[in-house]
Amino acid sequence: MARTNGVDKLFLAQLLDLQKRIETAIVARKAADAVEVKEKMQALAEKSGFSLAELFGARRGKRGPAAIKYRNPKDTSQTWTGRGRKPNWLVAALKKGAKTESFSV
Repeated sequence: MARTNGVDKLFLAQLLDLQKRIETAIVARKAADAVEVKEKMQALAEKSGFSLAELFGARRGKRGPAAIKYRNPKDTSQTWTGRGRKPNWLVAALKKGAKTESFSV
């Protein structure tokens, strides 16, 4: 029979409290371990003459500013990089039959 360390004798409220404390401890431990691993990797990279950025490149999800690819000829302050949702001015123009390429910068 498996040992339960008395957990099976706790009341529901106690179990829920224990669950919250464990979840908090897991999050804290994961963060601490991540910092420790990053420091070890940094030290190893520097010892070998590299930086982490050289080895792994820029962080994912942190793209730099994109170049403007499309501009509204009626209002040149309205631009679009081609990333994300199409702006309303472009959607309206496309509904009227315009081609996306006609707004290229």
